[in-house]
Amino acid sequence: MRTALVAAAAAFAASTLVALAPLPSQAADSPNWSWTGIFGKYDPAQLQRGFQVYHDVCSNCHSLSLLYYRNLGGDGGIGLSDDDVKKFAAEKQVPDEPNDQGDVKPRAARPSDHFVAPFPNNNAARAANGGALPPDLSLIVKAREGGPNYVYDILTGFTDPPKDVKVPDGKYYNKTFAGNLISMPPPITKDSLVTYADGTKNSVEQESQDIVAFLNWAAEPELNVRHNLGIKVLIFAGILTLLAYAVKRKIWADVH
Repeated sequence: MRTALVAAAAAFAASTLVALAPLPSQAADSPNWSWTGIFGKYDPAQLQRGFQVYHDVCSNCHSLSLLYYRNLGGDGGIGLSDDDVKKFAAEKQVPDEPNDQGDVKPRAARPSDHFVAPFPNNNAARAANGGALPPDLSLIVKAREGGPNYVYDILTGFTDPPKDVKVPDGKYYNKTFAGNLISMPPPITKDSLVTYADGTKNSVEQESQDIVAFLNWAAEPELNVRHNLGIKVLIFAGILTLLAYAVKRKIWADVH
């Protein structure tokens, strides 16, 4: 009976892992994302580096309208302390509640506020970017086919155009973007690398990988919690299957 139980457990585990395994989607030259697979999880150090890239580079043009500053800390956050969250929030100004005279004055943002957009409205954003509207990045990884791999390839895909391709003013050549002409200038270059607070050696590829990790977290901050729960459910289901099989064998042992 023990052999039968072991065989049943192995068969259940194999069938469950096959059913839940992610579809192969990463290109050969794409990073090995830490959160893929049922046992995957975010790396807090990488998320914090990615947030630094967003804070220092991407936030000049792109909003994160679905995030609150408080999301950076606590359970499901990127590992920042409450003081750090308050500090980052306080860098921005938001409209305060109207006073007794109905006047609205600015105040420092709080952890309970949404991420402050770089422009007051879409028209201002277009005017500052040659007519192009920088997309909100809250769900950008989920909104693009290819997910994190596509966003990474866009960030690392800026290159000199072929000799027979003329790039119009206000456009940039990107080997990944559809049509190869994109309105966004290269956000990460060798001349504009951030200096990581944790001392990690920076490069275009490193910063691109880190910001993509942060943006994937922004779109799916509950991933670690969901994966941990999924593993517990699998263990429980495996034990329940073994118990059910043992009971079945016991009840029908005398039936030939």
